[in-house]
Amino acid sequence: MSIAGLLAPLAIYALITLLHVMLPARSVDGYVRDAATGAPLRYRLNGLRVYVLTVASWAAVCASGLLPWDFFWTTRWQGLAGAFVLGLLFTFAVVLPAAATGKGLLVDLYLGRTENPQWLGGRVDAKMWLYLVGATMLGLNSYSFGMHQRLVFGADASAAVALYVALLSFFVCEYLFFERMHLYTYDFLAERVGFKLGWGCLVFYPYFYGVGLWAVADLPSSHTSTTWLVASALCFFAGWSLARGANMQKYAFKRDPTAKFLGIFEQEAIEDGERRVLVSGFWGVSRHVNYLGEILMALGLTLATGHPEVPAVWLYPLYYVALLLPRQIDDDRRCAAKYGPLWQRYVERVPYRIVPGIY
Repeated sequence: MSIAGLLAPLAIYALITLLHVMLPARSVDGYVRDAATGAPLRYRLNGLRVYVLTVASWAAVCASGLLPWDFFWTTRWQGLAGAFVLGLLFTFAVVLPAAATGKGLLVDLYLGRTENPQWLGGRVDAKMWLYLVGATMLGLNSYSFGMHQRLVFGADASAAVALYVALLSFFVCEYLFFERMHLYTYDFLAERVGFKLGWGCLVFYPYFYGVGLWAVADLPSSHTSTTWLVASALCFFAGWSLARGANMQKYAFKRDPTAKFLGIFEQEAIEDGERRVLVSGFWGVSRHVNYLGEILMALGLTLATGHPEVPAVWLYPLYYVALLLPRQIDDDRRCAAKYGPLWQRYVERVPYRIVPGIY
């Protein structure tokens, strides 16, 4: 087993952490409030800057000849093993010192005990750090896997693989560009930090989200037609429009319910005198239209591999279906408890859960 490959995630995660702590960052209020003071939690946001510098550092090392461009591909299984161990160690370190929830040790290890841990005097937020680490390692893996294809096949390298890498790179970069909006999403509002979130971001996110590349990076070009590639990209960006548009609209509404969305569209909400629920725009189409967007993005990536006959490339969209259907049920349950009759009015107004006209 390559020791360098095994230790690579530790080195990359340490570099990301150092850059995150040292680089300038925007300091913003989140939506979640500190349980002790009632004040909004503060977050330092510099994810895209950290990502660019990390990728640039990797590229400089490879260009100097110290590492092959496809290092993360040739050591992918060792890297996965190293990340797996780090994910377990992180889980134990963040869960065991915290007060038990009373639901049992295994439940606490899986779901976590603490909702919003922050370290170094608030300089590092656990959730933001986890997503930054996972996204950056995913990007490095995708670039290295794509370079392996090019190094092996040269001029006959797959245009489909190049498109997949480009779409996945867009996925990561736009997530970090809009990182402030994610402070208003389900993970920050409802999740605690344990194995599910910690191991998920340190292992599953960077090593599974690019599963299509794992399956096809060493295959010859399928010579996929331009029409197929364009259709794949359109599917991906249609999903992105739904997911990002819905999250942007919700973010804008939570910050100022009276403001027009994008400065153009009037926001419509139902209310009970104390609380408001958005019912216009994306949130008038289905109650979780952003989940439909995520699934379409995953489908677009799968199609972009150019190898739909390979079963493994379908694992990514299937994962999103398995993840988001139970989450939608849980989220609806939480909203019903929070909003009471107001939520029932919303359900009557917007009957479809995810897919308009179907579900």
